[in-house]
Amino acid sequence: MFIDEIQFYAKAGRGGDGVVRWRREKFIDKGGPNGGDGGRGGDVYALAISDIHLLAKYKHKKDFRAEKGEDGGGGSRHGKDGQDLIIELPVGSVITNVENGASVSLDKVGQKELLLKGGEGGYGNEHYKSSTNVAPKKASRGLEGEEGNFKIELELFADVGLIGMPNAGKSSLLNSITNANAKIGNYQFTTLDPNLGDFYGFTIADIPGLIEGASEGKGLGVKFLKHTKRTKMIAHLVSFDPEGKSTTSNGAGNEKEMMRNYKIIRGELEKYDKQLAEKEEVVVLTKSDIIEDQKKIEKAKKDFEKLGKPVFVLSLFDDASIKNFMDGLVKLLRK
Repeated sequence: MFIDEIQFYAKAGRGGDGVVRWRREKFIDKGGPNGGDGGRGGDVYALAISDIHLLAKYKHKKDFRAEKGEDGGGGSRHGKDGQDLIIELPVGSVITNVENGASVSLDKVGQKELLLKGGEGGYGNEHYKSSTNVAPKKASRGLEGEEGNFKIELELFADVGLIGMPNAGKSSLLNSITNANAKIGNYQFTTLDPNLGDFYGFTIADIPGLIEGASEGKGLGVKFLKHTKRTKMIAHLVSFDPEGKSTTSNGAGNEKEMMRNYKIIRGELEKYDKQLAEKEEVVVLTKSDIIEDQKKIEKAKKDFEKLGKPVFVLSLFDDASIKNFMDGLVKLLRK
């Protein structure tokens, strides 16, 4: 099950206590204080790794705590520092401290961010020794570590995001041109989770189908709209079967209905975040194999080319159209 949002509580380690101890050795008349300081409490860090399914691991884990610092000891021994706690999170995670609103984004693999600082260790009585106080009986306790509640929201990083109405052929295209193994079917919302595939070193994400009103939560709603925010380029799939019913749909090849569907999705992107409308976009006209009249295909292509964006006509049963699309996409990504 794909999870892209979690909340949890975390606490850095408490510092160890300083102690009161005395040096007592044979033939040494005035040993004096030798109580050591406590160790620092462990910090809490977030570490970015390349696993978009990682948040599911924390579905039932809501409490994270770093290790406490060790108390000081006699013989001027300082307590050992508590071990830091490292919480692994997927690249693309936005971490927000619920209490103060501070947030940080994990933008690359290996990025490590401090979330909470461990408490300082307390002082032992040796620390308080002075010329005027040669036998201090004072020691201090370690300080508590920082704590907080955190919200984690995953926004996928991808070079290309495949978007479009349900059943526009996004998963089929992803499987065809990458190493992905996305679930496909001839019904709406086959894809309930985003899928990723490798395309000549670039990452392509299949964003689950959007519908009119998605920006207001309809269908799969904003749950997946947010995953388009960090894609570098959008590949907008528009099916020659605009009603998405079957390959014998009465609406097949209806250019006006295809353009209407395109504009619906564009509108939802703009309503959700105006910056999405500024992303580079290519239009992919899918399922061209259901159209027997080549003139209809050419007319639809010309209509979409008027938008001033690259347009590809695609049939997954036509190797030449797939190759043309792949070659064109590589050029756009490498420019």
